[in-house]
Order: sequence, then C-alpha cells, then structure tokens
Amino acid sequence: MYFPMFFDPTFVILIPALLLAVWAQIKVQGTFNQFSRVYSRKGVRAYEAARVLLDRFGLSNVPIERISGSLTDHYDPRTKALRLSESVYASPSIAAIGIAAHEVGHAIQDAHAYKPLKMRNAIVPVANLGTGLAFPLFFIGLLFRAPVLMDVGILFFVAVIIFHLVTLPVEFDASARALRNLTNAGLLAQDEIGGAKAVLNAAALTYVAATVMAVAQLFRLLIFRNMANRK
Repeated sequence: MYFPMFFDPTFVILIPALLLAVWAQIKVQGTFNQFSRVYSRKGVRAYEAARVLLDRFGLSNVPIERISGSLTDHYDPRTKALRLSESVYASPSIAAIGIAAHEVGHAIQDAHAYKPLKMRNAIVPVANLGTGLAFPLFFIGLLFRAPVLMDVGILFFVAVIIFHLVTLPVEFDASARALRNLTNAGLLAQDEIGGAKAVLNAAALTYVAATVMAVAQLFRLLIFRNMANRK
C-alpha cells in the first residue's frame, strides 16, 4: 500500500517545481539561440576570449579543449582543463563568449581557492552516492516498513540538496566574474554585455529550478515518512 508514491496526491508538490524546470530549459535555450546569432563586433571567438581571460589571471597552464554536444561546457577542477562545446568553441557570438567567460570564472575560483567551490567539490562524491542510493533505500524502507532505511535514504537525499544549495553561489559568482572580466578586458562592448548577462542569467535559472525540485522532493519524502510512522 506504500509503494505507488509517484501516483499519490502528494505529487502536486512537484508541479510548481516541474513547471519552473520546464520554463528554465525553454528560457536558457531560447536566450542562447537568440544571442548565438548576435556576433561580437570585435569578432573574437569564444576560445580566444577564454584564452585571453585565463592568461590575464596567470592561468596559461589551463588548456582549452573542444568537446562534443551543445551547452556541455564546463571547467574540470580535477584535470584543470576548460572544455567548450562545439556550439560555443569557435563561435564569435555574444552567447558563446559569455559562456566561455563563465567557465573561466570557475577556473579562477579554483585557482583562488574560492570556498564555496571547494565545498562543492568536496561534496560531489557524497552527492553522487546520494543520487544513486537515496530513492532506492527510501522505497525499500517504505515497502518493507523499515524506518531506518527510509531515514538513511532521506539523509542521502539531504546531501544532494546541500550540493544544489552550494552550487548556487558558485554559479552566480562565476557569472559575475565573467561579466566583469569581459568588460575589463574589452572583449565585449558595454552594449554587448547585456546579451551575455541575459544568457548567463537564463543558465543560472536552471540551477535554481534544480534546487527547487530537490527541496520539493525532500518534502514529499518527509510526508511519506510521517505517513509510515502513523501506520
């Protein structure tokens, strides 16, 4: 009687989070598409902009690699490499330059031992474990009426939420650094910065949506945990 929780009325808790997530994806894709068609007047390509910014901060040892996919751009703190997607790497668009500068922001955070980034990197293994184990443990506990397993599943999921919460300041700070550095380096004109900001703000919204979804899921697990206690 406990198993079909995804067909339970508590699913309504997830609806606002789902709507936000869908809107965030539409927003980020639409904003990226809009400004990927607007080229910077200086004609600098995204990887060139990234190289300029990295070198300005003494990070000439950080390689810039081209990877497959769209919007798969990231900085890898383990290998100290900045990776730009095919749709960004060689593009001179305002969107691509903004995204590249954002990833450079993460490289600068890493080089300066930015505390939220260090915290996020430390949480990653636990968060990954929580992502894989939280729901299976909770469901098994729910099915076999084992409160301890349910509690362990909830604790694992709390680690996932902490990861999401720590991610927010990391991403917001990287975007702020990107816009400031692009302005200071003169890679984008002042009237072009607004386009880069729009793209980065839209991307940040996806992280907000992921956090809201995780919190909504936690509330749902807690409701089921309390229902099980009353049986």
